[in-house]
Amino acid sequence: MSTMKPRLSFWQIWNMCFGFFGIQFGWSLQMGNMSAIYEYLGAEPDQIPGLWLAAPMTGLLVQPIIGYMSDRTWHPKLGRRRPYFLVGAILSSIALFFMPNSPTVWMAAGLLWILDSCINISMEPFRAFVADNLNDDQRSFGFSMQSMFIGLASFIAGYLPLKLVDWFGLSRDKMGGAIPQNIVWSFYIGAAVFLIAVLYTVFSSKEYPPADLDWKSKVKESNKGFGAGFKEITSSIINMPDEMKRISVVQFLTWPGLFLMWFYYSTGVATDIFRRRCKNE
Repeated sequence: MSTMKPRLSFWQIWNMCFGFFGIQFGWSLQMGNMSAIYEYLGAEPDQIPGLWLAAPMTGLLVQPIIGYMSDRTWHPKLGRRRPYFLVGAILSSIALFFMPNSPTVWMAAGLLWILDSCINISMEPFRAFVADNLNDDQRSFGFSMQSMFIGLASFIAGYLPLKLVDWFGLSRDKMGGAIPQNIVWSFYIGAAVFLIAVLYTVFSSKEYPPADLDWKSKVKESNKGFGAGFKEITSSIINMPDEMKRISVVQFLTWPGLFLMWFYYSTGVATDIFRRRCKNE
C-alpha cells in the first residue's frame, strides 16, 4: 500500500476543514453564555467555577480515549475519523438544543458535562483528520484553514445573541424564571450550524487508509479492552518527546487564564459595566 498522499485542491481542503466551523460555533456559544445561564437559573457567582468543572474533566478523560480509539478505527465507508465527529455532532446538537431549556442549575450543569463530552468526541478526531489527509507540504495550510474557521465561528457565535435582539426583536430579559429568548434561539441556531457543518465535511470529504503498515493489527488491538488502552495512553504520556513536554508547560500555564475569563468575563462585564445582574432582572 502506498503511503503517498495526493495533493488536494483549495476547495477539497476547505471541505475537510469546514466542519470545524460548526464545532467552534458550539464551543463559543457555550463559553460565552454558560456563566450567564447559571446566573439566570439562580447560581451565585462563587458557585460558577465549580459548575464549569465539566470542561476540564471531560477533556482530560475523553480526549485521550477518543484519540486512542480513532487511531484504531477503519470504517469501509466513513473511514478513520469521520465516524467520531459524525456521532459527536449529532449528540452535541441535541445537547445544545436542550441546554437553554434547563429548568434548574444542576440540570444545566449535567447537560454541560454531556455537551463537553460530545464536542470532544467531534473535535479531537477533526484535528487528526487534517494531518491524516494532507501531505507535508499542505499540512500547514490545512491547519491555517482550520484556524480561520475557528476565528470566524467564534466571531459570529459571539455576536449572535445581540444580533437576534437587533434584527428580530427577541427579548434579552429574563422573564418568568426562564432563560432569555435571544440566548435560547442562539443555542437552537448553534445546534443546527454544528450538525450541518459537520455533515457537510463528512459527505464532501474522504479519508485514505492509515499510512502505517500495521494499522490493521491496531484495529484488532482495540478489542483487547480498556486495560490495554489505558496502558498505552499512560506510556505515551510518560515517553512523550521533549518538545511536547515543553509545550505542555505552556499550555498548562495558559489555560487557567482562559478558564477564569470564561467563568467571570461575561457576567463581570454585565455587572460592573452595564450594571445588570442576570438573576435579578
